[in-house]
Amino acid sequence: MSEQVQSGGFIANWGSNIRDSGRSPGKCACGFIAAWIAFFLILWVMPAPEGLSTAGKATLAVMVWACLMWITEAIPVGVSGMLIPMLLVMTGAIDKFPKAASGFSTPVVFLCLAAFIFAAVMQAAGLDRRIALGMLHKLKVRTVNGVIWAMFGANLLLSLIIPAANARAATLLPVVNGITNMFGDTPEERAGKKAIVIQTLVYGSMISGMCIMTAHLPNLVIVGLLDTELALHLSYIDWFKLQWPYLGMFVITQWWMQRYFKTHGVGVHGGYEAVQRQYAEQPKTSQAEWLILVVFGVIALLWVTESWHGIKSHNAALMGLAVLFMPGMFGFKWKELQDRTIWGTFLLLAGALSMSSAMGSTGLAQWLSDIIHPLATGHPWWMVLLILMAGTHVIRLGMLSNVAAITMLAPILLALAPKLGLHPVAFTMLVSDTDTFAYILPTQITAAVIAYSSGTFSMADYAKVGWVSVLIAIAYGICVMAPWYAFMGIPVWDPTAPWPFQ
Repeated sequence: MSEQVQSGGFIANWGSNIRDSGRSPGKCACGFIAAWIAFFLILWVMPAPEGLSTAGKATLAVMVWACLMWITEAIPVGVSGMLIPMLLVMTGAIDKFPKAASGFSTPVVFLCLAAFIFAAVMQAAGLDRRIALGMLHKLKVRTVNGVIWAMFGANLLLSLIIPAANARAATLLPVVNGITNMFGDTPEERAGKKAIVIQTLVYGSMISGMCIMTAHLPNLVIVGLLDTELALHLSYIDWFKLQWPYLGMFVITQWWMQRYFKTHGVGVHGGYEAVQRQYAEQPKTSQAEWLILVVFGVIALLWVTESWHGIKSHNAALMGLAVLFMPGMFGFKWKELQDRTIWGTFLLLAGALSMSSAMGSTGLAQWLSDIIHPLATGHPWWMVLLILMAGTHVIRLGMLSNVAAITMLAPILLALAPKLGLHPVAFTMLVSDTDTFAYILPTQITAAVIAYSSGTFSMADYAKVGWVSVLIAIAYGICVMAPWYAFMGIPVWDPTAPWPFQ
């Protein structure tokens, strides 16, 4: 094989290297070339649009470059995140590098990195899998729907310690595969496997992540944006108070999943025994594991009680790391943690926050909001939400990354809200939240790609159940979450409502 590649010359080697990395040479090449062509055309050829400053136009060039790179995965997302500050400076969008790289020094980024390292410690110790199997063992589930509810409970617990939906889906994948592999091949059992995989690894991972600030990276993008643009602080517990009603959406999607796949009463033949066997094969909980759980429990308590003691979430997390890495706390080496820490996503988040800040400071977000404004003006608040939520789902058909989508979307929504006479926080969060429920294609969410790798469902299966789930998400946001936000003091229809949180 290597001799054939060598004989083919540079192009053959180039294509082989891309395929070896798990990507499509054609898609990567087209995306890479298109990104740079668009970048230079906007920067040097496109006339300056009316109302947009030179710095704003330069930021637009960087934003389009980043979008195309993210959509086509032409370069690793972590590398694109690192390149954003450099491009902002070189194009003249931002004058100083420290300001262009502001996203790398925000409190949210340190909270995110600390959460990633905590997750790596948990995974190295095997605590993530132990928690999931422990819940299934204790609940003694024997039906498809019972498995789904038990795994949703596991998702909720894991969302406290694993800060990304894709990482939780990857953690639960072997557990779910162990259960579904015990199923037979009858139509009912095949449908049951599809329901378990989609509802557990995709819907469960995404919905549970909505409630915990550190469990879903777009949450951190929004929190960081509110802090930098509006000087509004949301604590860990404040976020939970606002978002916990999203848990109710899982009940509705579960009803729809059960109805579509006809899983009511379908048993897990052999699945219960598989869980018990995997649970029994685990070693006894070690002293190190107990110490890790205690440290994390104390940090979680500090997060929840932030309004009492005043220690910010990022500082509490870093204090926890200081304790956790005392000599002798655990036996695994730093390299084991380093390999499990999702550095690429961390760099993407930091670059995305830098981009969001630049969009606001250069006037690009304001200019883009002026373009969108005529589409939404003149409608009642619920119709405005409906239009923008539906538009978000259309745009998301071509994007894999939630973080990338929210990075582009949230600053525009924040600038658009005052023009429409809507509360900037409630409006931005409601529309941004619906982006999380991009359920039409598996390629829209990394957790769905992981679920699709199980081979239990087809693209058509996913789309048929997914488009209704998207409608459920839009309706839930307008009919449930908007009134709840109003009850909590941020009515989307009242831009003058005072900020209810300290």
